[in-house]
Amino acid sequence: MNNTSILTEKSLIENCINGNRKSQKALYDMFSPKMFAICLRYAKNQTDAEDILQDGFVKLFNNLYKFRGEGSFEGWVRRIFVNTAIEHLRRNNIKFAESDGFENAIADKQKSALDCLYEKDLLKISMNLSEGYRTVFHLYAVEGYSHKEIAIKLGITESTSKSQFSRAKAILRDVLQNRSSKKTATV
Repeated sequence: MNNTSILTEKSLIENCINGNRKSQKALYDMFSPKMFAICLRYAKNQTDAEDILQDGFVKLFNNLYKFRGEGSFEGWVRRIFVNTAIEHLRRNNIKFAESDGFENAIADKQKSALDCLYEKDLLKISMNLSEGYRTVFHLYAVEGYSHKEIAIKLGITESTSKSQFSRAKAILRDVLQNRSSKKTATV
């Protein structure tokens, strides 16, 4: 990022804090597509994603003064939206199956189709997972949180987070293998 864009970002933030509607609209326009994609990852449907997006922007504008300029502004914004999505899931009483040691039963012995799939396709397929599996999968594989951080955020044990992630991977792997088998059979 060059000095002009840093100054532009800094002045945009300051203008938003001061209540400048044009700057607030510009900030919304800049981040709403990416943040909506994040909201869709955690929501049951588009309507819920829109609610999460709206709540996220309310939090963003109410807390903009807290951004200290350390690190990426987009990363800071992203964290607000992920946390907003998690709060939305908590309000809707998302259920997580407790760990039963399943995560140890799945060994990653070789690179699978799951590892080679493009992120966009994987995200599309992952939307069919249950909320618990999908949430942990996205927090771990997409957002980069550790299982310990996920456990704290979601109020579950670390082993439950690992189990949810392992089960999600197993389901996704099965879906991909079934798709691959169908494509091979038709060729």
